[in-house]
Amino acid sequence: MSLKEQLQDDLKLAMKEKDIVRKNAVQMLKAAILNYEKDKMVVLDDDASVVEIIAKELKKRKSSLVEYEKSTRDDLINELKEEIEILTGYLPEQLSDDELIQVVSDTINEQKATSIKDMGKVMTAIISKVKGKAENDRVSQMIRNILNS
Repeated sequence: MSLKEQLQDDLKLAMKEKDIVRKNAVQMLKAAILNYEKDKMVVLDDDASVVEIIAKELKKRKSSLVEYEKSTRDDLINELKEEIEILTGYLPEQLSDDELIQVVSDTINEQKATSIKDMGKVMTAIISKVKGKAENDRVSQMIRNILNS
């Protein structure tokens, strides 16, 4: 079952169970996917593209959460945390710190990177390896830590 089909099934289930937060989260995801398809004039058949869109939506929610926490809106904070948890469930399992360190170290050795000046080429090489499994910010921070040590 593709990710788009799973989203459709989850939407039906959320509507039957009257789970409003899940229903809203899945509807927003489906809308984001549809907008992407209309903007780019493509039909997303592969899960990798759908995962990218989910990751973008998740990133938006996380940045909104920071703003909501500043405004102390507990009702919105709880709802947003629940949405983040729902969206995270659609992403592939994230790499642990140890696994990410291993991938970063291997790539640094492959690229023969010695200083922070080589970060661009290391980052380019790593992105394809960890796409969808680790956030770029986390990868970038890990590269900096290893190259600076």
